[in-house]
Amino acid sequence: MKRLRKKLNDTFNSINMKLAIVFMLMLLATIEVIGAYFTRQLEQTSIENFQSSIQIQTVVSNQLANQLDSDSKNANDRLNQIVNDYNNDAISEIIVVDNKDTIRAVSNLNYKSKIGQRINNTDVKRVISTGHQINKVIDDHGNYMIQISPLTSGNGSNNNVGAIYVKASMQDVFNNLRQISLTFLIASLIAALLGAFLALVISRAITQPIEEMQKQALHIADGDYSSQVKIYSNDELGQLGRAFNTLSVRIERSQEESDSERRRLDSVLSHMSDGVLATDRHGNVSVVNQMALNFLNVKEEDVINKPIAEVLGLKDTSSQDLISSQKEIVVTIDPNTRDEMILHASFSLIKRVTGFVSGSVCVLHDVTEQQKNEDSQKQFVSNVSHELRTPLTSLQAYIEALNEGAWKDPNIAPKFLEVTQQETSRMIRMINDLLSLSRMDRGVSKMDLEFVNLNDFVNHILNRFDMIVKTDKNNDKKKKYTIKRELGNQALWVEIDTDKMMQVIDNIMNNAIKYSPDGGVITVRLTQNKNHVILSISDQGLGIPRKDLGKIFDRFYRVDKARSRAQGGTGLGLAIAKEIVEAHHGRIWADSSEGKGSTFYISLPYEPMTEEDDWDEV
Repeated sequence: MKRLRKKLNDTFNSINMKLAIVFMLMLLATIEVIGAYFTRQLEQTSIENFQSSIQIQTVVSNQLANQLDSDSKNANDRLNQIVNDYNNDAISEIIVVDNKDTIRAVSNLNYKSKIGQRINNTDVKRVISTGHQINKVIDDHGNYMIQISPLTSGNGSNNNVGAIYVKASMQDVFNNLRQISLTFLIASLIAALLGAFLALVISRAITQPIEEMQKQALHIADGDYSSQVKIYSNDELGQLGRAFNTLSVRIERSQEESDSERRRLDSVLSHMSDGVLATDRHGNVSVVNQMALNFLNVKEEDVINKPIAEVLGLKDTSSQDLISSQKEIVVTIDPNTRDEMILHASFSLIKRVTGFVSGSVCVLHDVTEQQKNEDSQKQFVSNVSHELRTPLTSLQAYIEALNEGAWKDPNIAPKFLEVTQQETSRMIRMINDLLSLSRMDRGVSKMDLEFVNLNDFVNHILNRFDMIVKTDKNNDKKKKYTIKRELGNQALWVEIDTDKMMQVIDNIMNNAIKYSPDGGVITVRLTQNKNHVILSISDQGLGIPRKDLGKIFDRFYRVDKARSRAQGGTGLGLAIAKEIVEAHHGRIWADSSEGKGSTFYISLPYEPMTEEDDWDEV
């Protein structure tokens, strides 16, 4: 029932049905107006014609008037004879009345007894007194016309001698009128049906192109531009259909260009190395690219429609002030953590042609490395200055002492000269280390790579340290230590620069010896892990605090600065080792805890070799 009601409602609400109903109603209204006017005119004409048809002839009227005006005894007989002889099928009754309101003659024999009586009809009396004819239609068990005409005597005089009362039946007239009205009604209904059919056809011809354009508009709204409006004629609707097809093609072209621009913009935004945030005029984020989400470490749903000041973590600044000022700011994300990131934010307004500000764009540039490099450079300059100032100050003091006469003292002068030589050697080592780091930073340090058996290579280096141990056994002042090897027998061939890698291992071994207690054990292990070979060197020294593990490979960083200088280090050995290992596509790290010693790990890429590989052993 609801479906039927909905279908009927849609049908009657359609422009097709509305046009048909309006056209049909207009046609019916026109037919009814014309029919009413025609029927009215026909009725009036019929009545006038009937009135003329029952009009008593002048000859008869004169005869009746003459008889009424005469004093003859047989006048009444003569009047009745004239009335009865008058032949008119439409007239049903004729009454002749003199000027004294006395009935003198009747045509109906049933009313003959009324002759000589006075008539009580006021219309007859009025006609006799005024001399004006009266015509009226009455409904006396049927439709009748009453015509009362004055009778005058004399030649053209106005002497009323009486009146003639004529009653005629109009039944045939009204039957004809009803027949004509019925015929007209049937014709009107047929015309209305034909008009309704024509209205439906015409309205359909008008609305069909409109319906097709409506469907095409819905297709366009859904993004389908393939269909076209069918052109039925060359009139205004046809021209509108052509214009609509042209509009569809242009919209499709514009949409393709817009989609292309949007895809290009999305591609640019997604592949930008900078983060981009777009806001509306209220400062709420409306567009964000993936790089900005990565920088801010958030999800897209956590950013969209949020104030940009809140997104950037600016608590003391409103979004409106941030956008209107367009100042460049520096934002720190996750400060004082391992994931700390420093972002440079710049703002620009989005303006329409009218100058109305519709939003803004914020570009986030990662300056973390730049900031760290600047800080590292400042720290590096400060450390170099500090490290060089100490030996230079010592040299200056000893040279001044010698200059002031200490060179003459045979006991003091050699010691002063020895210290001066040590400090000079230390500065030379530091400068050489700095030059090595500079060459590696600039990429001008060449790698002389070759395949070597890492087992034999490490054994060769440890053999040198074993010889040093044997040499130092007879010197009571030297620190005693033991080197423990856990290298295995498997040949592990890796591609390395032997000189540089020997420098790395020497540096770590020397550090292990320096910071190990007297009688300590230094353990060297060599293991294979999937596609890597891992060399570890462990000592039993004081260890490194957890908070300093991530910084020991920084340049000039020292856990115990006083002790490091006493040991004669430059503070650059581990930094150089890290650069060399990373140049070999490897990794170096340390694991330690205070009081339990330290372990340094070196991981190098390794590809197992088959028996068919023919390499010369170095």
